[in-house]
Amino acid sequence: MLENSRKPQWFRENIQRLAVGEAASEVLRTIRENRLATVCTSAACPNKGVCFAEGTATFMILGDVCTRACRFCNISTGKPEPTDYDEPRRLADAALALKLRFVVVTSVCRDDLPDEGASAFAMTIAALKERIPKVKVEVLTPDFSGRDDCLQTVLDAGPDVFNHNLETVRRLTPRLRAKARYDRSLGVLARARELAPEIPTKSGLMVGLGETRDELRETFAELAKAGVSRLTIGQYLQPSRLHHPVARYYEPGEFDELRLEAKAAGIGAVLAGPLVRSSYHAGAFT
Repeated sequence: MLENSRKPQWFRENIQRLAVGEAASEVLRTIRENRLATVCTSAACPNKGVCFAEGTATFMILGDVCTRACRFCNISTGKPEPTDYDEPRRLADAALALKLRFVVVTSVCRDDLPDEGASAFAMTIAALKERIPKVKVEVLTPDFSGRDDCLQTVLDAGPDVFNHNLETVRRLTPRLRAKARYDRSLGVLARARELAPEIPTKSGLMVGLGETRDELRETFAELAKAGVSRLTIGQYLQPSRLHHPVARYYEPGEFDELRLEAKAAGIGAVLAGPLVRSSYHAGAFT
């Protein structure tokens, strides 16, 4: 995360208070022993100390190299390694060792694979459900280029929550999200709802990228129309000087306003705050 003198003092103090400790060390050790990746570390999440201290992590499957180069994301871009078919077993072993009851699984984009990684999600869900019978699994997927067959593969595996991040408003999407399309992402969320209406759909937005409040209100309405029932809203932080700059930092009270506006648009559960990320406190998100 890039040090930035423009960060408000309250924001810097909030980050400095993030927890670390013995539980965090145990999570890191288990992740290393099972040769796994987490989006917490790869994406430089500001909450990783808190989540690790609580004994949770968001596992990132299919490696830590992405085929896309989004201007907000800290994950490396390049040519990924071949699929590791033993990864689902190791991930399930790690989740069991950490006594997890709610597991979030995400991935890099894998446009290089025939199914763009959908089967890896399905195998991971299956491994977790077999190893930990009462576990709840949230998947945070790429857009799979809008392909129904990929989406169906993931949904057939029975995740408990389907998450796909819209990330930003329509106007800024072409500038920020490599190879992605705003309407395609909305379509993925709507189609997931149609194919598996029993599975809640969720999305996430960043603010501080240059969007307007009117654009955010329009986005809330479009997410609600797509059937999204859960939404996270957090402050964008610039990972490096090569990434998109922060346009401004929202005040804490503004996140309260955004939460109410999103709920008024028809989204049932909204978590909004400066350090909120798409999988932050996911297990308690209702």
